[in-house]
Amino acid sequence: MHSLNRREVLQMAAALAVGAPALAAQPAGAGNTLRFFPGFKSAIVRTSGAEINLVHAGSGPPLLLMHGAPQTHVSMRLIAPELAKDYTVIVPDLRGYGESSKPPDGENHANYSKRAMALDQVEVMKSFGFDRFAVVGHDRGGRVGHRLALDHPDKVTRLAVLDIVPTHYLYTHVTIAFIQAYFHWFNYVRPAPGPENDLKAQYEAQKARATAENQIEYLRTSSLPENIHAMCEDYRAGASIDLKHDEADLNKKVACPLLTLWGLKGPMGRIYDVLAIWKGKGVTVTGKGLAGGHNIQEDVPEEVLAELRPFLKA
Repeated sequence: MHSLNRREVLQMAAALAVGAPALAAQPAGAGNTLRFFPGFKSAIVRTSGAEINLVHAGSGPPLLLMHGAPQTHVSMRLIAPELAKDYTVIVPDLRGYGESSKPPDGENHANYSKRAMALDQVEVMKSFGFDRFAVVGHDRGGRVGHRLALDHPDKVTRLAVLDIVPTHYLYTHVTIAFIQAYFHWFNYVRPAPGPENDLKAQYEAQKARATAENQIEYLRTSSLPENIHAMCEDYRAGASIDLKHDEADLNKKVACPLLTLWGLKGPMGRIYDVLAIWKGKGVTVTGKGLAGGHNIQEDVPEEVLAELRPFLKA
């Protein structure tokens, strides 16, 4: 059993004294993802609704990096160390993913709403002493970032969303191109355990073929039944309670500067005018397509960094 040292005990006590979530060192061997993040440390933050696994490093202005589905914080491994040269970089597993906890579904999938996920990250950043911070989110992490900026505009200084357009736009502009490119958006929202069973078989087959270290790491957790169900709940929330939250905020725009980046080799930029759509959702919006696929931070990390660095410093 992992035991806390005196500094960690005092840190947790101080956090609880001011109402902040508790932060503790991650037990040795739990995922062992630090091999992907030279110079980083790992930790577990207990928020009001979940336990969030993360890695962190650096000093300077705070920066939150959030991954997509079905990946984990490891998807940020190629950009996080570079950004940690100038920022305090915190890279969590979203609730339901990786080594983070999997809360019960909740009524109408509420515990996997982007509102709940966004609150996790506000509390994670508070546990490190940050009340205001920049956010970069890819895929599902970008959707959490969008909700975070709407629900907590006083917390987010800058928001970058990678290879997405808003969830509400997608579900209210359904076309055959969207269905063909993003069939999983419809598949995963079916009642349990249908999609869960399909994904379990699919991931087991992928595990048998995987050779890349990052893919082996993703499948280590994404193939677990509890992770599969949590990811499906994330998508079910996206098609239900998230839409209600989005509809209530249709006239609310992201107040902070917003950067949108997307992959020119993926379907997002082919199907949608990404920049124009986001310009309708933010006050100050810039963006461009990059020469990669959906996972641009893994495909073309240098291009992503070249766009993020001036945006975060401006």
